[in-house]
Amino acid sequence: MKIAVVGTGYVGLVAGTCFADSGNDVVCVDIDPGKIDKLHKGQIPIYEPGLEDLVLRNVKEERLTFTTDIKTAVQNSEIIFIAVGTPPDEDGSADLKHVLAVAKDIGKNMNGFKVVVNKSTVPVGTADKVTAEIKKHTNLEFSVVSNPEFLKEGAAIDDFMRPDRVVIGTSNPKAAEMMKRLYAPFVRSGNPIHVMDERSAELTKYAANSMLATKISFINEIANICDRVGANIEFVRQGIASDRRIGHHFIYPGTGYGGSCFPKDVQALIRTAKEYGVETKIIQSVEDVNYKQKTILFDGLKNYFKGDLAGKTIAVWGLAFKPRTDDMREAPAISMIDALTAEGAKVQAHDPEAMHEAKRIFGDRTEKDIVLFDKRYDALENADALLIMTEWNAFREPDFHLIKELLHYPAIFDGRNLYDPVRMEELKIDYFSIGRPRKK
Repeated sequence: MKIAVVGTGYVGLVAGTCFADSGNDVVCVDIDPGKIDKLHKGQIPIYEPGLEDLVLRNVKEERLTFTTDIKTAVQNSEIIFIAVGTPPDEDGSADLKHVLAVAKDIGKNMNGFKVVVNKSTVPVGTADKVTAEIKKHTNLEFSVVSNPEFLKEGAAIDDFMRPDRVVIGTSNPKAAEMMKRLYAPFVRSGNPIHVMDERSAELTKYAANSMLATKISFINEIANICDRVGANIEFVRQGIASDRRIGHHFIYPGTGYGGSCFPKDVQALIRTAKEYGVETKIIQSVEDVNYKQKTILFDGLKNYFKGDLAGKTIAVWGLAFKPRTDDMREAPAISMIDALTAEGAKVQAHDPEAMHEAKRIFGDRTEKDIVLFDKRYDALENADALLIMTEWNAFREPDFHLIKELLHYPAIFDGRNLYDPVRMEELKIDYFSIGRPRKK
């Protein structure tokens, strides 16, 4: 099939590349000529394991191309995916200006029947808005489909190639059949394609991410209770995860969720509910708990240094919101670093992949109270304590004797529960984690 994907960000580039890898002719469109030029040179704008090799292979085999020419892309395609950003407004609602701008371009350039697919995460009712916008500019027949993505950063290729399910929102039988044919190669193992109405598909994405965010905030609250009552969250987690109705996924305690999906989608769902007069006590609590959880270790750090962090240097391992990505959007590390520097502390930070993002986000602060290091142990030199914010594999088995040598105090504040408290006690390291007692 001939496919156009408008937007070469995370979702658009992954989707376009995977569609090309299943034999389709795909053109990825972006208004940024600099980004398109880099893609032509084989430079991938995001870090995602396996994506670079997949892009280069499909470009070489001439199934995947890149352009700024949306007119030609629209006219040469049967299915057009809208995969542009929907950033949150100040009130938490999704900003649809980019989506509607693409809809306008599609309408102005149509030359026959097109299936227009909302791949971006969008609020309930967006398919109606996109349909209305396209109709302003054409009398030709088309169908707008909601097809939300369910990609985990760090595992996006596998998620797309072997999805748990595919959700297709359309009331048009012709569009439904075209979409099922497009996705057929990805569900050969029997995983379902759910065809439903557009609004149900739009709400499915928000509901799914909010449910997973709820599990994260719930287990973090239980971990905080463990801290107070002397229980061990690891034992509690194992005990409840053995119940098949609960399972093991997304019940690992830590410093909260971040990234491009969970924070934005939870906030957008709350905003949508308010617009329709629905109170969302549970979902609002998920957001509130997560906000506090991002700095859960701050009080422990401050107490360790007798209430005074001014002049102290804290080494931070991990800046991305999760491992296997360079994404720092809504990352708990940002909240912790802001809290530390506000108290007069200096930060020395390292992340295996997110250093360029950190430079962009922190800007001039990297020349003052935040210093970035390309090597993990370099960030420990002359630091007073180590704070772990991301569970990268490279942090799981460090040289603890070297850590003690480099730090002024033998203190590790572990926001991802990477280490065994008993072992830390044996090594005479002052170890603080989430929801686990310090001694056996």
